[in-house]
Amino acid sequence: MKTEIISDTIKKIQFENGMTITLVGTAHVSQESVGEVAAVIDEVKPDRICLELDSGRFEARTKAHDYSSMNLSRVFKEGKAFLILANTALASFQKRIGEGTGVAPGEEILQAARIAKDKDIPYSLCDREISITLKRAWALSNLWNKCKLIATLISSAFSKEKVTAEELEELKHTDTLQSMMQELSKELPGAKKALIDERDRYLATSIFAAPGNNKVAVIGAGHAEGIIVNMEKLEKGEMSKDLSDISSTPKKGNGGKIASFVVPALIIGVIVYGFIAKGWNQGLFQFGLWAAANAGCTLIFAIIFGAHPLNWLISAVSAPFAALNPVIGVGVFSGIAESELRKPRVRDFENLSDDAGTFKGWFKNRFLHALMLFVTTSIGSIIGTFAVFPILLAAFG
Repeated sequence: MKTEIISDTIKKIQFENGMTITLVGTAHVSQESVGEVAAVIDEVKPDRICLELDSGRFEARTKAHDYSSMNLSRVFKEGKAFLILANTALASFQKRIGEGTGVAPGEEILQAARIAKDKDIPYSLCDREISITLKRAWALSNLWNKCKLIATLISSAFSKEKVTAEELEELKHTDTLQSMMQELSKELPGAKKALIDERDRYLATSIFAAPGNNKVAVIGAGHAEGIIVNMEKLEKGEMSKDLSDISSTPKKGNGGKIASFVVPALIIGVIVYGFIAKGWNQGLFQFGLWAAANAGCTLIFAIIFGAHPLNWLISAVSAPFAALNPVIGVGVFSGIAESELRKPRVRDFENLSDDAGTFKGWFKNRFLHALMLFVTTSIGSIIGTFAVFPILLAAFG
């Protein structure tokens, strides 16, 4: 395999079997990238164009959707709330950058698809489904890194910092990208593995295996080096083309399953011990104290973050029971209740990206508001659970 570096963004790979792949690295919201993609396709005249898109994202960008058909209650019940949150924050971040450069997010990839259609060139969607990628990033992160990941997504959505076209072009330079990847690997290793390393392998394999002998692949610039490394392994037979091990959400290990039962078991253990060691009245008092603290903190967070008045009651009453359930948290109850009491409107879905970029938008948009209450009432319940623990333990002194 021979790699010819045409520029910082264009690499031409020639394989021993005669196949040629031209990688075009883009910044996803760069006007220069859009023009460069068209120029490369015109010059190379490929027999196939490979795109860094999955079918879900491609359909979302090219077809109109009836958002009113989305069942938000099902989103909470199926545990997809964090996935929707992450998607919304990312979309808001990309839209904000795109507004600063005058280019819609992913426009260069859509441009490549349009050119392929106009010139009757076959194209392949070569990326892993975004839902799988985000779920794996979440599953591969420990608790602390999950908190950092959420904070990073939310802060990027709310950030008002302007990004210039020149700064975006700088992001396509190899040395800048390598520095960013090293920083991401240090700060969020699980997220980096799922978002970058695994997708490098997935993209490389999909592009390598796609039909054609003269292919152009339009990818994010950050994936170029990893794709080249993985393609070299594929050509040498050092890496399997089977992607099944990174094409599904990793199952929770025994340690994770045990950990989800630890807190409920600890709470129950302390309360039961209170009944045994201190008698019925003291045990009942301790249980009431814990339940009141849990419900009270949850209620405070529900009020502060603007839940429907009836949802105040639902959140407070369900909080102690949810805290003892390792499967369902109070956020599920409050999120479902809010989405039913204040049903999201079509315009709430249509304005997701815009509303997610402002603090006010998370209160005004009913869809985002329900997601916010899912998170905030869960935080309130956690605070209530652990704030009262020292008092319960002191009673045994």
